[in-house]
Amino acid sequence: IKTFIDHGVKKILVSSPHCLHSFKNEYPEFNARFEIVHITEFLRELIAEGRLKPTRGYAKRITYHDPCYLGRHNGIFDAPREVLKSIGELTEMAERRQNSFCCGGGGGRIWMETPKGERFADLRVKQALEVGAEVLVSACPYCITNFTDASLGQSIEVKDITEVVQEVI
Repeated sequence: IKTFIDHGVKKILVSSPHCLHSFKNEYPEFNARFEIVHITEFLRELIAEGRLKPTRGYAKRITYHDPCYLGRHNGIFDAPREVLKSIGELTEMAERRQNSFCCGGGGGRIWMETPKGERFADLRVKQALEVGAEVLVSACPYCITNFTDASLGQSIEVKDITEVVQEVI
């Protein structure tokens, strides 16, 4: 934090919802007074301003998973959806937004020996497949890691939202 303050940092762009949460909600007690922006908010702004222009629509059926620390803990639900809707069709899963299902990456669950098929990520991938998604998109590296493992042998791809945007610009 001292390094950021000493160098006059005013704004920090983060891709991890966990970093967003720490900088925005925990670090102010250490005199950290930065504007913290999640990559989905930044992408939404660039697209809305016409500074980032998709050259084509995304051809595959997408569903979006709300990461716990982006959605429930920090209230960022619309930015990722607006980004995805600007490039293609978004198919929602039943459990979304405030009621989203955890990927299993938080709280140490990732290291538990839960049988395959019963892990939170396995259940979430199943939910994505049930809505006909070809791509399960999230905006959290923990979620991406868990879903990538859970999707092995399944007919679904797992991608970070930035990867999907990169494919259409």
